[in-house]
Amino acid sequence: VSKRNIWKSVSFSTWLVKKSGLSFTKTLYICSMIFNTDTAKKTAELLLQINAIKLNPQTPFTWASGWKSPIYCDNRITLSFPPIRNYIREEFSKHIEKEFGKPDVIAGVATGAIGIGMLVAEYMGLPFVYVRPEPKKHGRQNQVEGFLQKGQNVVVVEDLISTGSSSLLAVDALKAAGANVKGMVGIFTYGFDVAAENFKKANVTLHTLGNYDTLLEEAVAKQYITEKELETLREWRKSPSTWNQ
Repeated sequence: VSKRNIWKSVSFSTWLVKKSGLSFTKTLYICSMIFNTDTAKKTAELLLQINAIKLNPQTPFTWASGWKSPIYCDNRITLSFPPIRNYIREEFSKHIEKEFGKPDVIAGVATGAIGIGMLVAEYMGLPFVYVRPEPKKHGRQNQVEGFLQKGQNVVVVEDLISTGSSSLLAVDALKAAGANVKGMVGIFTYGFDVAAENFKKANVTLHTLGNYDTLLEEAVAKQYITEKELETLREWRKSPSTWNQ
């Protein structure tokens, strides 16, 4: 087994650091990981094919947060391509059961993950609920929409992980409703340090079909980007909030 695969398959890793004749052990918590390398490569290939992920280092996109970015991801596009949405649905279903056991309920995070979450629930033969960013201002003032009983085991489906803040608000809402949240799965993650820290603080396990590093490998291999553009994309990920400012 390669060192790379070992790194991706564990939740806790330790390594020895030697400095000035002294040594100490530091523990790194990995709260997020891809399900496996093959799935991550295939996911990257499909998302690039249908322009669900666009890479444009020369003309950066502006996110809602105001960040400038050489990448833009809209995984809702996958719903318009039956073979691709079926692939995502089946990979999610297989890995959810393997990693978490079969839950009682699948929850989608509104609005981006409602569609794919419902497909996963249907494929697994499970009830589905979705979680609003905040409670409605009228009617029953629900934040969790659908039938959910206290104590039920729930796996949350998300389409995209950036900082993780909005995703974890959905987890908070489900817990407030009495659910036992087993973990979260997502189609793609940028792999930001802040996201890793947020999921660690919340003690929520995250698994994704694809990630940023594998995406870049596939983008270079399939000639979506040049080696020079690859370096730009790597630099952006180091400090996305200040890049190109």
